[in-house]
Amino acid sequence: QAALVESGGGLVQSGGSLRLSCVSDTTIRMKTLAWHRQAPGKQREFVANIVSGGSTDYADSVKGRFTMTRNSAKNTVYLQMNNLKPEDSGTYYCTTGYSWGPGTQVTVSS
Repeated sequence: QAALVESGGGLVQSGGSLRLSCVSDTTIRMKTLAWHRQAPGKQREFVANIVSGGSTDYADSVKGRFTMTRNSAKNTVYLQMNNLKPEDSGTYYCTTGYSWGPGTQVTVSS
């Protein structure tokens, strides 16, 4: 199974932007990858995914604000997050469906 490592989280003010990265130690060329997030005391929830061809799907709560992309040559997927809101705070995880990264923390202050 792939080992995934997320990065790019941090503290940002409401309305700000962050770009998350997720690197795999194996090829992602034919894989679908997804971002999920979990806020304290809440269940983990789907944020976005991207298939091998590049098509994406997003949770309604992030549509129009988040963009997921992939660079298969670098075995990396990205999550560009704009117009961040306090409710976007949480730990963001990258997954292939079989493997999960350790997560990166995003905190949005109001």
